[in-house]
Amino acid sequence: MASTGAGNESLRPVRRPRLPGRSTLLRVTLVAALLGLAAAVLRTPAGCPPPPVASGGPGPATSPPAQGPGAGPGSPPTPLSLPDGAVGVPIRLAEPAALAVVRPGDRVDLLAVPAGGRAAEADLLASRALVLDVLGAGATDGASALYLALLPGQAQRAVGQPEGSRFAIVVRG
Repeated sequence: MASTGAGNESLRPVRRPRLPGRSTLLRVTLVAALLGLAAAVLRTPAGCPPPPVASGGPGPATSPPAQGPGAGPGSPPTPLSLPDGAVGVPIRLAEPAALAVVRPGDRVDLLAVPAGGRAAEADLLASRALVLDVLGAGATDGASALYLALLPGQAQRAVGQPEGSRFAIVVRG
């Protein structure tokens, strides 16, 4: 049998697939970039501080200042780094209103009143403890806390207080 057309004896598809156009490639690239950005934002912990700025010279790094560069009055304070040999401990104060007067970088004395005890029976747990951060200063649901840098022995005394103990601070100058 004689063939009458070039495509009759071939099993190849008649139509060749086309490459995506320029606008399709642009859309796919933008969608991929936005999905990557969304994944990065979702993986970042809430309240995560920005990375510390490296100093230009050699030598050990120092703790950043209590307020980052360019932070002016009215801007939220930047949390501090944990000093060497210290551990960070969140402390819930008996009077959360005290959180309004402390800022990262302040020094405070940490006092504990045992459960059922009187304020006159307060024990000094830590003297001149560094305030690293103030968490939820305006919260009314009990989610507020003071994040302090304590020596390991002081931290053990603070977290080892009996259930129902109340914590208070005295702000140092």
